[in-house]
Amino acid sequence: MGWAIALHGGAGDIPKNIPAERREPREADLRRILDIGVAALNAKRSPLDVVELVVRELENSPHFNAGRGSVLTTNGTVEMEACIMDGNTKRCGAVSGITTVVNPITLARQIMEKTPHIYLAFDGAEAFAREQASDIILFDASHIFNGLETVDKSHFITPENVERLKQAKEANRVQQDYTQPIKTEEKKEPRIPDGISKLGTVGCVAVDSLGNLAAATSTGGLVNKMVGRIGDTPIIGAGTYANKFCAISATGRGEAIIRETVARDVAAVMEYKGLGLKEAADYIVHEVSPKGTTGLIAVSPIGEVTMPFNTTGMFRACATEDGFTEVAIWHSE
Repeated sequence: MGWAIALHGGAGDIPKNIPAERREPREADLRRILDIGVAALNAKRSPLDVVELVVRELENSPHFNAGRGSVLTTNGTVEMEACIMDGNTKRCGAVSGITTVVNPITLARQIMEKTPHIYLAFDGAEAFAREQASDIILFDASHIFNGLETVDKSHFITPENVERLKQAKEANRVQQDYTQPIKTEEKKEPRIPDGISKLGTVGCVAVDSLGNLAAATSTGGLVNKMVGRIGDTPIIGAGTYANKFCAISATGRGEAIIRETVARDVAAVMEYKGLGLKEAADYIVHEVSPKGTTGLIAVSPIGEVTMPFNTTGMFRACATEDGFTEVAIWHSE
């Protein structure tokens, strides 16, 4: 038994010819943020602290579709979602419709710890965030930082995402993950810059050397999504889940992940069918979930880690206490 950690930056139709200037910053961020998570585990931080810290870093990166990099709704606004869950207690917190909070994952944790509820959304979640913003100080492995910061909505409206929305509207479609242009008999859809779209979700799962588990997931949703749309990320058992058997963070097409209750089903087949972590995750991703819809990261209480996906690729990274480390995008790298 030993600690293990995995993180992802989203799964989808990721072309292998993705330009280096698009691929390399994401890979560099995954390596850097993985190192932060490993340092926190080595400093004996709890898995709950570690997954929050890692997802905060992913939210702060402009290269992923969460926090600062969140994509825009059909109205040109940001509506962010996040969820966090502790495996030992099954305590959890979730948020949707967030427009001003720099790190929605920290707001989700505050809902878990400071309210009798699990899930707050839109105006109610924003009001709670304003109440809590001045009160929270967090600690990571090396320094103290402000926990819950609110900013003007314009902070999240980047030129790149304005252009992404414009192209999606011209194509009359909702963009998911690394959606590729579709040719029709009438016309070709506008090309996504460099052949790619924003990734759909970020997440982290971790287990410490005592077998304690936690999971966290955060997203900006879909390009050109309807205002008010809620995806799988904040739905306990769909995009995020942790119990005594495993911790799961899923990514892909939210509606498909909700229908299949992906995260909970991995835990369920481990518990009720006696499958191991890898076998259970592979079964749900490759046998249950529709092809091209789903990826996930998972850890077990004995330090196992697995990262299956049935899409073209998934930005992912992991490390274990015995020295194994991986940063990858496609199959068989």
